[in-house]
Amino acid sequence: MASRIQQHLAKRQDGKNTGIYSVCSAHPWVIRAAAEQAVQDRSLLLVEATSNQVNQFGGYTGMRPAAFREFVLEHVKVAGLDEAKLVLGGDHLGPNPWRKLPAAEAMANAEAMVAEYVVAGFTKIHLDASMACADDLTHPSDEMVAKRAAQLCKVAESARIAGEPPVYVIGTEVPIPGGATDSIHDVPATSVNAAAHTLAVHRQVFEQQLPGVWERVIALVVQPGVEFGHDAVLNYDPTKAAQLTAWLRSQPGAMVFEAHSTDYQLPPAYRSLVRDGFAILKVGPALTFAMREALEALEDIELQMISEGQRSRLSEVLERTMLSEPENWLPYYPGTAEQQKLLRRYSYSDRVRYYWAGPQVMAAVERLVNNLSSIAIPESMLSRYLPAQYLRLREKQIAADPGSLIVDHIRDTLRDYAAACVTQ
Repeated sequence: MASRIQQHLAKRQDGKNTGIYSVCSAHPWVIRAAAEQAVQDRSLLLVEATSNQVNQFGGYTGMRPAAFREFVLEHVKVAGLDEAKLVLGGDHLGPNPWRKLPAAEAMANAEAMVAEYVVAGFTKIHLDASMACADDLTHPSDEMVAKRAAQLCKVAESARIAGEPPVYVIGTEVPIPGGATDSIHDVPATSVNAAAHTLAVHRQVFEQQLPGVWERVIALVVQPGVEFGHDAVLNYDPTKAAQLTAWLRSQPGAMVFEAHSTDYQLPPAYRSLVRDGFAILKVGPALTFAMREALEALEDIELQMISEGQRSRLSEVLERTMLSEPENWLPYYPGTAEQQKLLRRYSYSDRVRYYWAGPQVMAAVERLVNNLSSIAIPESMLSRYLPAQYLRLREKQIAADPGSLIVDHIRDTLRDYAAACVTQ
């Protein structure tokens, strides 16, 4: 029984440049935007949670896998997307959240997490055991990573429920989640030797220990040479990945590459990536980055339309919250106090995304939305601050309420991915 993702990607065997983008976010507006885009495109929607976001202990969202599934389903249904079009995935599932523990402990936690994901109905599982644990004397070899990945896969297979079987993603060249933490100048593409060795080692271990499962290993995580730092983006250069993509074309079967950190690429790059075999494209920070842009645009409108005592002061609340709870940005944002202030607001890594669920920030966002819902925003003002949404409002494609304006601005990012991935 082929999974929905396998059926979708199988169109590549017919010569179609088909891909799928993976939405990695736990924000309701982002999920709504992704679901609305999928409805318009009549496409699958792939939403993934990471091991740090969602696990058996709640992760930083406070949600276990079953709760995350219900959260996503709630917003998908409101958007009018058929549940059959939704695919849930688990990203970086492995010992990463517990890597400061000895390997045996970290892997035991990882096994429990993978089982919960599969039981909750997640069917795309990225097995990522690429990180060192506390008692690993060196960084794990491909052989060790493959053995640990197979260990996790056995648990996933044992936890399988009726219906669509899980599919797996493997790979040891995994970019830093959320983007690079330093200035970036160049990132080489994965070498053919590295990709071939990773694939061969995993295949050998899986075929020895998990008969019949290898055909459901659908993708290999590699580095196509794209990355983003705080204030710069490395654009995709097909020539850097030419040897890697030629190697993939020479491989039997339907395996594709999965590319992480594809946020902020120029629109034509996504078509090139999909064409070159990077058929699963991860996007996360760029979506909440777009959401922040829309909220700040609306706050500028609020400043001019709402009396001082009634304003949300969202930016002030957000800055105050980030300064009082610096653990999610301080280790990542270097420089002077002024440089850090700019990064808190404008860094491509968008670590402000960790603060939207805070009670004071949520209250300020709610006040902003309520304030602007109580008035009619002049079209001419909207033209200045959200010009693309202004045009769609004029064309009666979207509503004028703040939520619809924010969601549509997020969709501007998703439209670039959809244009590259969707095959009717």
